[in-house]
Amino acid sequence: MQRRKAITPEEALALDNQLCFALYSASLAMTKLYKPLLDELGLTYPQYLAMLALWEEDGVSVSRLGERLHLDSGTLTPLLKRLEAAGFVARLRAVEDERRVHVTLTAAGRKLRSRAEKIPGCILEASQCSIPDLVRLTRELQSLRDRLAR
Repeated sequence: MQRRKAITPEEALALDNQLCFALYSASLAMTKLYKPLLDELGLTYPQYLAMLALWEEDGVSVSRLGERLHLDSGTLTPLLKRLEAAGFVARLRAVEDERRVHVTLTAAGRKLRSRAEKIPGCILEASQCSIPDLVRLTRELQSLRDRLAR
């Protein structure tokens, strides 16, 4: 078993020793990298994430999409309204329960997928990581997210 080295209060509060800051600053760098790629598609980063989820599973309920994206309806609804105004999705009330709204891709939304296919390769190249390293890092971050959410 590995012993933990005691850290001083100064080390504990050092900015560069904060996991939250490493995640935050990496997220900022990632979003900055995505911006010009997404500008070409007419999408913001959160809209891109919604489109990724819809390209995987079209016709989902707004609540299911919110679960996938870890977003509440107050954040997701305006995002979906903008995607609908851009012509990429349609929001349809369920016949059996009008309180439920489903989101479906339009033809333009499905077509946009082919234009987005270059993005993962650009991100891979910019990261200077191998695919196995990125897969491992992604799984570790997902695991951390899930533990923190509990």
